[in-house]
Amino acid sequence: MAERKIQQTETSKGFRGQVMILFLFFCLCHSGFAQVHYSLYEEMAKGSSIGNLANDLGLNVKEILHRKLRIVSRVSEKYFSINSLNGNLNVADRIDRETLCGAAEECFLTFDAVIENPLNIYHVRVDIKDINDNPPRFVQDTIVLEISEHTLPGVRFALQRAEDLDTGVNSLKNYKLSTNGYFVLGMKTSTITIPELVLEKPLDREAQNIHEIVLTAFDGGNPVLTGTTLIKITVTDFNDNFPIFSQEIYKVSLSESIPLNSTVISVSANDEDEGVNSQITYSFSATSKQAIQAFIINPRSGEIKTKEHLDFEKVKNYEISVQAKDDGGLVTHTQLLIQILDENDNAPEISVTSITTPVSEDSAPGTLVALIEVDDLDSGVNGEVDCQIVGVMPFKLMPSTGNFYKIVTTSILDREKTSYYNITIQAIDKGSPTLSYRKTIRLDISDINDNPPVFEKSIYIAYVPENNHPGASIYSIQAIDKDSEENSKLVYSIIDSSPKETPSTSYVSINPVSGIIYAQKSFDYEQDREFQIHILAKDSGSPSLNSTAVMRICIIDQNDNSPIILYPSIDTGDSTVFEIVPFSSEQGSLVTKVVAVDADSGHNAWLSYHFLQESETPHFIINQYTGEIRISRIFHERDVLRHRIVVMVKDNGIPSLSSTVTLTLIVTDNFQHALPEIHEQSRKSESQSNMQFYLVIAIALISFFFLLTVISAIISKYRASKSLTTFGSMGTYPPVDPRFIPTFNNGTLPFPYSYDVCVTLDQSEKDFACPKTHQNVPVESLIDADDSGNGDEIVKEIIPSVGIVMIKRQFTIFWYEVFSADN
Repeated sequence: MAERKIQQTETSKGFRGQVMILFLFFCLCHSGFAQVHYSLYEEMAKGSSIGNLANDLGLNVKEILHRKLRIVSRVSEKYFSINSLNGNLNVADRIDRETLCGAAEECFLTFDAVIENPLNIYHVRVDIKDINDNPPRFVQDTIVLEISEHTLPGVRFALQRAEDLDTGVNSLKNYKLSTNGYFVLGMKTSTITIPELVLEKPLDREAQNIHEIVLTAFDGGNPVLTGTTLIKITVTDFNDNFPIFSQEIYKVSLSESIPLNSTVISVSANDEDEGVNSQITYSFSATSKQAIQAFIINPRSGEIKTKEHLDFEKVKNYEISVQAKDDGGLVTHTQLLIQILDENDNAPEISVTSITTPVSEDSAPGTLVALIEVDDLDSGVNGEVDCQIVGVMPFKLMPSTGNFYKIVTTSILDREKTSYYNITIQAIDKGSPTLSYRKTIRLDISDINDNPPVFEKSIYIAYVPENNHPGASIYSIQAIDKDSEENSKLVYSIIDSSPKETPSTSYVSINPVSGIIYAQKSFDYEQDREFQIHILAKDSGSPSLNSTAVMRICIIDQNDNSPIILYPSIDTGDSTVFEIVPFSSEQGSLVTKVVAVDADSGHNAWLSYHFLQESETPHFIINQYTGEIRISRIFHERDVLRHRIVVMVKDNGIPSLSSTVTLTLIVTDNFQHALPEIHEQSRKSESQSNMQFYLVIAIALISFFFLLTVISAIISKYRASKSLTTFGSMGTYPPVDPRFIPTFNNGTLPFPYSYDVCVTLDQSEKDFACPKTHQNVPVESLIDADDSGNGDEIVKEIIPSVGIVMIKRQFTIFWYEVFSADN
C-alpha cells in the first residue's frame, strides 16, 4: 500500500508539471454573443495560466480595467480568475475532474465573461481533461470465499470488481493474481468486465483449508497505478449451485421528489441448493459512495429503499452492482441502473451582476441602471423562466444575451417625488406547478438643483409691541427647498425695494441661516405704525435659485402716553380754574366740560373722567365718557358754596395712566361775591412786568364800565321778567352790554352759564388764571386740598373785565366745539 501511494504522488506531480493549454474555439455571433473554448488538465497548480482571455476577446491591456472584464458564474468563478494586468485566465482553485463530473466521458466548466462600455457577454467553456491521479480501488480490502472441496477444476468464482475514477486510457485496464498452485485469473465480459477466480486443480481441505491470494488491478496510465485486495478462500464442504438473479440488469426511473424510505425495487436470486447452501444474502458491491449514501438494501429480501432525499441537480443517474451470495459462499452479480427524473423543485434565482446607484434625476430615458442574471437549476421546461418588474415603475427589463436582463429607465426621474425606488423583479418558471422568486433592488436617485426655495406665504405679517428691546428676535421665517444636501441649504437676506427709502436693515436684520428676524432699534408706534421689508431666500446649488417674500411689520401700541387735558387749558403757572355756578341752577344743568386727548390708540386711548375724593352728598356729577360736569341736585342756603373738584382723566391701558385738573366751583347769584375768592387766589401769583401791570389796569377799567352796563341791563331785565330761563335771578349782577352776548348760544351748554370763566384780578396779571394738570398721578395718591372759605366777603377791588370774560368764553367754546367734533 505504501508503494502504491508513492507511485500515485509521483504520477500526479508528473502531470501537473506538464501544463498543456489548448485553444479550441473562438467564435463571435451576429447577435453580439461570443463563445470561447479552452481545455486543461485537472489538478493544475493554482495560478497556472489557461490562456489570455483578453486577447481572445480582442481587448488590449488598457481596456481590461476600463471595461471591467470579469467572470460571472456561481460555480466556475471558484476555479478561475482573470489577471487584471495582462488578461490571463488563471486557475484559482484545485480542479478535480472526478469530483466535478464523476465517470462521465465529457467534463467541462462554463462561465460568462462580461465586459462593459459597451456591455457584451462571452460564453467560455473549459474542458477538463483527465490525468491518472486515481488508482484502481476495491470496495472491500478482503474478499472472503468459501469453496467446496468437491469443486471441479475449471469452476469460475466471480470476484469483486475494482473501480477507477479516471477515464480513457487512465481507467482500469487489467487484473493480476499473485502466484498460487490452485487458481488462475479469468475475465467475464458482458456490459462490464468482472474478474473471475478459476480453479485450476481440485482442492484438498485436509491438505490446506485456507488460501490467501492477492488480486491486483492495473490502470492504463503512465506511470501505471494499481489497487489490491486480498482474496481469502476457505475450503468447505460441497456446494455446487450458484445463486441466479431473475434479471442480468435491473432498470428503474425515480422522481427526485420520491419520499424518504420509499421502495425503489426488489431484486431476487434463486439457488437450487438445499439447506444452508440455498440461503442467499444480498449486498451492494463495486458501488460509488453516492449510491451507498442514497440507497440501502435489505440483505434477506433484496428490497432496495431510498436512504436520503434524491436531487436531480446533484446526481442524475446511479449505477449499482448488486451481489447475491448463498451460505455456501457462491456469489453472483447483477447491475441496477437508476435514472432520476427532474421535478420542478427549484425556484428561479436572480443575481445582480452590475448596478449603477445613485442615478441622476435628469437621466435620459433608456439609461442602463442595472444588469441582472436569472437562472433555474431545473432542466427542460422546469428551467425556462419568464422575468418581469412588479408594479408600475419608470423602468423596464430588456433581455440581453443568455440569461441576462438589462434594467433601463423609461421616463424622466424626479427625486423630489421619489427619492429612491425599490425595484422588485419577479422570475416565474414554466414548471407545473410554477415556482417564482422575487428580488428587490434599491435604486437611489441623486439630486440636481431644479427646485427654487418656496415660502409658505407670499406676505407675512408680524406684530411687534412698541418700546421693544433692540436686538430681540421678532419673527422667524422659513422657506422650503425640495432639493437635498447643498441644493437645499438656504441663505436668507433682506433686500431694499427702493434705494431712495430708508434702508430696511436700519429697522431689522435677519440671521442668514436660521431665518430669525431681529429688531435693530426700539420701535415707536406714534412714529412708525407699519413698515414693509423684502426677504430673499437663495439656495446653495449651482446655478443657485432664489425666491422672495414680503413681510409687513405692524407696531402694536403700548400704553406709554398719559392723557393730555386740552380744556381747561394747561398753564405752567400754579393757578386754579374758577367756574361760577348760578345758585338757582336746576338739577342736570351743565357746569363745564373737561376735554382731553391721548396720543395712544385703540383701548389705550379710551378715556374716562372721574372725580377724586367725592363728598358724601356731592353737588356735581361728571360723565365718565364725555367729561361733562353737571349739577346733581339743587342748592340750598345751608350748602357749601365753594367746591374744589379734582378731575382725573384716566385711559384704558394696562396699567392705566392718568392726568388731573383742579376746578374751583363757586356757587353764587352775585358775581361780586365771587371776586374775593378769585382775588385771594390771584394774589398768590407772581407779579409780572410793569407793562403787564398797566395793561391789566386798562383792561380793568374797561371791564368796570362794561360790568356796570351789564348790571344795569340785568336789573332792567329782571324787573320785566323774573323768570329768565337762562340767567335765573340776576338782580345782583351788573348790566351786560348786548354786544358781548355771543350769537351762538344754541350749543351743548346754554349761555351765559354754559361756560364759566375765571379772570385775573391782580393788576400785574395779563393772562387768565388756568388750571394746572398733573400727569401720571396715581388715583389713590390724590388728596383734595382745603376748600374752606367765605363766599360772602366784600369785594374791595373792582377789576374784573367783562371783555376778558367774553374773550375767554369764546376761546373755551371754540375748543369745546373742536374736540366735540373729533370725539
